[in-house]
Amino acid sequence: MPRTWLEVSLDRIALNYRMIQRTVGPGVQPMPVVKADAYRHGATAVSQVLEREGAQWLAVSNLDEGKALRDSGIRARILVMADRVDTDPRAWREYRLTPVIHDLAEIAALDPEVAYHLKIDSGMGRLGTNESPERIAALTAGTRLEGVMTHFASSANFQSDQTNAQQRRFAELIQTAGLHPQYLHQASTNPLHFGMRQTWGNIVRPGYAVYGYVSRPKGKPPADLLEVAPALAWKATILLTKHIPAGAPIGYGAQFIADKPMRIGILGVGYADGLPHRLGNRGQVIAAGQYANILGAVSMDVTTIDLTETPQLNAGDAVTLLGTEGNVTIDARQMAREAGTIAYSVLCGISTRVPRHYV
Repeated sequence: MPRTWLEVSLDRIALNYRMIQRTVGPGVQPMPVVKADAYRHGATAVSQVLEREGAQWLAVSNLDEGKALRDSGIRARILVMADRVDTDPRAWREYRLTPVIHDLAEIAALDPEVAYHLKIDSGMGRLGTNESPERIAALTAGTRLEGVMTHFASSANFQSDQTNAQQRRFAELIQTAGLHPQYLHQASTNPLHFGMRQTWGNIVRPGYAVYGYVSRPKGKPPADLLEVAPALAWKATILLTKHIPAGAPIGYGAQFIADKPMRIGILGVGYADGLPHRLGNRGQVIAAGQYANILGAVSMDVTTIDLTETPQLNAGDAVTLLGTEGNVTIDARQMAREAGTIAYSVLCGISTRVPRHYV
């Protein structure tokens, strides 16, 4: 048995995607986001499932991610959302990849046979052009401008007008510039889940939802449409159990001192595997269907937990870091709250040294 491992349900990925398809209905194409190794679920395996489920588009972050999918046999259209055209000018045509242009100057470096999508910075202040509509119209004229897109900064915050302001700016710019692309897309998981249909265009870009998560809204959203569930479980093996007396220190810096005699377990997982260091003395795992506290600092390769209430567990047994045992669940959002981070960081932070098993 490995020290630690992931169990990924490809059936759950497929079910989540079907829910997205049903939600958007005909006329809107989901473009699942499989960047960052599909949020550590495995980009190739996940993309193969999504392609079988009918996905015509996939989205990645950079050129290397797109190349890897092509080399693995993926045939769907692939949008590369955050790389420069001049990284490898010939690769776009060779690998049949669709770049997103953020800087109008890049258009001149693009093979004229390669279609592209233009990203508008509508108010996020990150990637995307903030040039005038007149300049955008002039420099895109006669080129293979296939799509125009933007990205929302606060799409789960219904106490803010930022999303509405971004949407208005996006629509006004397209109209003023006289753009008529085949594809318009603004919405990722949040606008999709919360029923913000005016933002959907004819492509939506779900990422988080494909893997079974939606954000908690701030304020009252128009709707809650997606019923998705996590597709990934994370397990770890107990390497050793032992009894310690009251007063015994545990781990680096003696950050935990036993206040009574305890039985502890040392897990084969640590921050080098992606378990957040800040879970020390504040995080939990699931041991034999009940919560067990993490004791002391999370180390690079091992983590100590309290097994006092689970005498049936011994070295070689497994506990759950993410997932469900019986009626007890820990998902990436809960782990993120305990670690003072976000669920995306928890998922994407799982190390490549943690093996994946598809179930």
